[in-house]
Amino acid sequence: SFLTIKSNFTGLTNIFMANNKSGKKRILINERNRVENRYYKSSVRTLTKMFLKDLEVYQTSQDPNDKTTAQNRLSSVYSLIDKGTKRNVFPKNTAARKKSKLAAQLKIA
Repeated sequence: SFLTIKSNFTGLTNIFMANNKSGKKRILINERNRVENRYYKSSVRTLTKMFLKDLEVYQTSQDPNDKTTAQNRLSSVYSLIDKGTKRNVFPKNTAARKKSKLAAQLKIA
């Protein structure tokens, strides 16, 4: 049978077919997890871009305050990557690689 559900996360109406209660539950859980994973991935991308902009500003100005701003942004990116890794959004090695690349960019700035 068809079941229509109003999703709290996306505001869209999803139509899906599930034959039993556990199937309907799995669909709901998968949607919840998809939205949570999407939040972490998009937030990491956004903060990374902000960090790179901060680095660009620091490279042009060479002002210590701009470097501090970039370092603070880097720590917030690290925090979000670590939280995503803890929740199995990112594999451990992927998180390490992302953090390493960001640290290297700060070092050469």
